[in-house]
Amino acid sequence: MTTTVPIETPAPPDRPRGRWGLWAHGDFRRLWIGETTSTLGTAVGGVALSLVAVVTLGAGPLAVGVINAAAWLPWLFLGLPAGAWVDRWPRLRVMLVCDLLLLALFGSVPVAGWLGVLSLAQLAVVALLTGAVKVFFSTAYGALLPTLVARADLLEANVKLRSGASAAEIAGPGVAGLLSQAFGAASGMLADSLTYLVSAVCLRRIGTEERPPPVSERRGIPREIGEGVRFLLRDPYLRTLACFAAVGNLGLNGIQAVQTVFLVRSVGIEPGAVGGVFALVSVGGLAGAMLAGRIARRLGTARALLVCELVVAPFILLLPLAGERLPLVVSALAWAVAVCGVVAGNVLAGSFSQAYCPPELIGRIRASSATVNYSAIPVGALLGGWLGEVIGARSTIWLMAGVLLSAGLVLLASPLRGLRDFPTRPSAPAADPAPAPDPAA
Repeated sequence: MTTTVPIETPAPPDRPRGRWGLWAHGDFRRLWIGETTSTLGTAVGGVALSLVAVVTLGAGPLAVGVINAAAWLPWLFLGLPAGAWVDRWPRLRVMLVCDLLLLALFGSVPVAGWLGVLSLAQLAVVALLTGAVKVFFSTAYGALLPTLVARADLLEANVKLRSGASAAEIAGPGVAGLLSQAFGAASGMLADSLTYLVSAVCLRRIGTEERPPPVSERRGIPREIGEGVRFLLRDPYLRTLACFAAVGNLGLNGIQAVQTVFLVRSVGIEPGAVGGVFALVSVGGLAGAMLAGRIARRLGTARALLVCELVVAPFILLLPLAGERLPLVVSALAWAVAVCGVVAGNVLAGSFSQAYCPPELIGRIRASSATVNYSAIPVGALLGGWLGEVIGARSTIWLMAGVLLSAGLVLLASPLRGLRDFPTRPSAPAADPAPAPDPAA
């Protein structure tokens, strides 16, 4: 009987002591700088891409929904094999190559704009290809963090990473709006592409050494994929969180598919103000990331997740009242509160998954879970775009906000309902009997 050997790395360092915590950890600092910078670019590029489609190319809700869906469609056919491949490859190298590919892909949008050949078809293709690259980046990123920091520091690490990302998301939309107003929407895509160069430089300087498992000990991609899928399906906690995230992503991306159209055409604000609204909403994300650890210590990790999803997230219901029954600023503040709950919940759930999954299976388990919950993103984007055409952006937001909040029912129907804290890591399941090694797989 052969077993799957994980990528070998030095043991994570002992838990940092003193007031600086993980800021004293050099490799973590480099990861934080790289990821925060690239998130800033992504925040700029995400708003700029929608503005390019809506303002520059005159796209409607359905076209925007198609572009948003294309960015997540690769999870449907690449998610599971990506998990198996990432468990075989050096994760840092995977992330580095992905950063360079993203630099080239996002950079093609402003170049096409300057040449006068930019089209909706190119935006959809860029979204599709960058989505495929991000499947590998996201899978490697989630599997790398537990090798950089001690298990007891995962919540702190995720809080710091998510806080940096949320701060970048606050600045990004405002920068995107200003760039779009001054230089055209495509200029924001150039800023996005350059941030991936910064990320690549930071990743290149991380000192963690990785050595993939020997080819002779591989079991074949289908068998290795099966191990991750079976672990996810058999574990009640991971299975619950995957289903919860899928329902939440369906509703959230239905809203995101029409949010730019809603603000520009239903509420009637200028492109520069759209970035300001998104920046205000992102303040909620920063607050959620910063408060996640404090809420978990006070209430317990599992109970904190329930509070975030059942008490805080329902503020999203005030969003579709913007411009009619409520001033935009009030609805935007409520939107920010809802995002606070969603982000805090994501930090808690993500930290639990990284600490709970066996190291030798983490890439495959997380990829299996991501395939379930991320596959709902293109469905939500397409559904939201189609509904935006049929019933209007405001009615679509009402409907999708209800879907988003129904995700909390998944948690209430699970074993998490009666827990104060998430459980500790289970024992890794015994490996299935393997046939002869498959060097070519």
